[in-house]
Amino acid sequence: MSKVFPDAASALEGLLRNDMLIAAGGFGLCGVPERLIDVVHDSGVSGLTIASNNAGLIGQGLGKLLGSRQIRKMIASYVGDNKEFERQYLAGELEIEFAPQGTLAERMRSGGAGIPGFYTRTGVGTLVAEGKPTMVFDGEEYLLERGIVADLALVKGWKADTAGNMIFRKTARNFNVPAAQCGRICVAEVEEIVEPGALGADAVHLPGIYVHRLICGAPYDKLIEFRTTRTRDAA
Repeated sequence: MSKVFPDAASALEGLLRNDMLIAAGGFGLCGVPERLIDVVHDSGVSGLTIASNNAGLIGQGLGKLLGSRQIRKMIASYVGDNKEFERQYLAGELEIEFAPQGTLAERMRSGGAGIPGFYTRTGVGTLVAEGKPTMVFDGEEYLLERGIVADLALVKGWKADTAGNMIFRKTARNFNVPAAQCGRICVAEVEEIVEPGALGADAVHLPGIYVHRLICGAPYDKLIEFRTTRTRDAA
């Protein structure tokens, strides 16, 4: 069966439901599966738990799902500059489970590797440690963190072959690989789809075994989260 679907709506057909856990790649507006997020938004599913580094910006990326109140809980490491994210949290309208960035990435990777939990020093003695089991190793205290296994993973890549082997471009790789690994089903969007053999084996960042459905979402607009410019010096 082909993994390639004609568009995001067909790729997500039959996969969305209320109260599901979705792992989403992306960091700010970089490497965000925007075509797939649009379909989740338009589907109207609600009560979602989203595991992702952050929730984008207002009206961009996962910020669209925050604005439509489809997200019940965020598992994230960064609130960032999304004022609606901040407002919902402070108003008690949105549950947030904070996880340090490295811990969040490892929770996703561990879930994908079948590891239910792991110990880490990160967060010991902070609010992150509240309610979590601890263990002492070599005289140091460690927290037990649970692996994340998502019902659905949504990721964005640069290139993929029709078998689902994927390459990410520079920093757009971010959380996309561990997010894909921890999903029971992974749907990916890329800028270009090529035939098997066109990608060098050593260049593949995510093996196709993790990718179940695939679309080409091009063309994309290059969104810039913070634009910084300077006035050119006079000639």
